[in-house]
Amino acid sequence: MKNILKYAFFFVTAITTVSCDDYLDVQPIGKVIPETLADYRAVLTRGYEAFPEHKSLITLRTDEMILDDFSNDFVYWKDIYSWNDGNADRITTDFQYDGLYNTIFYANVIINDANGKLAASADKDQLIGEAYALRAYAYFDLLNLFGKPYNPATAATDKGVPLALKVDLEQAYIPETVAKVYEQILSDKEEAKRLLNKDTQAKGLNYRFSKAALYAMESRIFLYQKEWAKAIEASNNALTYKNALVDLNATPVLPTSYDGVESILALEDVFNNNLKGSSYVSSDLLDAYDQVNDLRFGVYFRKSGGDFYFKKGGELAQKCSFRAAELYLTKAESSAQLNDLTTAKTTVLTFIKKRYNAAGYNTLSVEIDAMNQTELLDFIGQERQREFAAEGQRWFDLRRTTQKEITHYVSGDEYILIQNDPRYTLPFPQNARLNNPNL
Repeated sequence: MKNILKYAFFFVTAITTVSCDDYLDVQPIGKVIPETLADYRAVLTRGYEAFPEHKSLITLRTDEMILDDFSNDFVYWKDIYSWNDGNADRITTDFQYDGLYNTIFYANVIINDANGKLAASADKDQLIGEAYALRAYAYFDLLNLFGKPYNPATAATDKGVPLALKVDLEQAYIPETVAKVYEQILSDKEEAKRLLNKDTQAKGLNYRFSKAALYAMESRIFLYQKEWAKAIEASNNALTYKNALVDLNATPVLPTSYDGVESILALEDVFNNNLKGSSYVSSDLLDAYDQVNDLRFGVYFRKSGGDFYFKKGGELAQKCSFRAAELYLTKAESSAQLNDLTTAKTTVLTFIKKRYNAAGYNTLSVEIDAMNQTELLDFIGQERQREFAAEGQRWFDLRRTTQKEITHYVSGDEYILIQNDPRYTLPFPQNARLNNPNL
């Protein structure tokens, strides 16, 4: 209990959340110290619930959307949309740095305290394995928001984020290097792999990690690290558990639903309703689609007047962190990077057959067959842009690949994010810097 209270002292956000919770508070005022498996499961559930909806905010920084100048929430997002990180209005929404550490706090309670209190069981192993996986995922997103993109040549010196793994009030929470944080992410991932025993989670509980979700996360980690062979292996492992794709020819529904056939981990609402109602689809994104033959166009977007709006996100049913489509595209990209064009082409054709009508698929199959490595990688990148529109993946994909130039307009003024702009890495939020001068 002493350790828990120390953690609460360090994590300001956790103090606010925990003080309203039934767990992690002092007994004399009628609260409960976690002791049983059910208690600790409730604690981890709070950790899952605390995982923030930051994917919506990073979509603001991409080439996917146009922010409506006349929306009620415009003032909260305009500086994010114009990449004005250094002199943002005080009412600008902060990226949820503290929210991700709040999730880490709950995961650490399980990792550090549950093991010594709970009797050995499969349920205990599953619980602690989930905590390791959730901590790894939180650090992965923290690093890809606030740390430099992974570069094996410079990762050992590039600035990452602080690691808080155990209670130590004397510790100076100084950002570790990108390499060090990835080392911790991979370590947590391996601990999770050792402990998790549920292949998949039942619908309604699939916000929790499973073996399938862990392998899906592993494939994303290795893709970002450019560990192509490992990314393929992880994708193949995940596909043994979840390989079904929504066939838009037969079932024209969004593939992001928590209860859909593609769902692997349904933790996040990746495009919240406020932003969904305050934006519309950019011409860059619209132009990326074959609007006649690509079946996603009619499923992902709706037209109103002269503008197109997103259908994804903003609903409880649409929770999506990992889904099967990503596994196919990761495997295809990684195979192409290794110049295994046969596997890459076979994999991408399997995927697009579920996304294009027969005419579109037949045309593309001929074109793909003739592609060289560069052309195929370009096509797979474009498929990722089309497939994961408004799911929070575009910013991360741009960071790890081209870091292209993007232009946005705010109230008639032009703002440009130049190619390889340092603003592809977010600064730590002001409140975090005030609370921790080491940042």
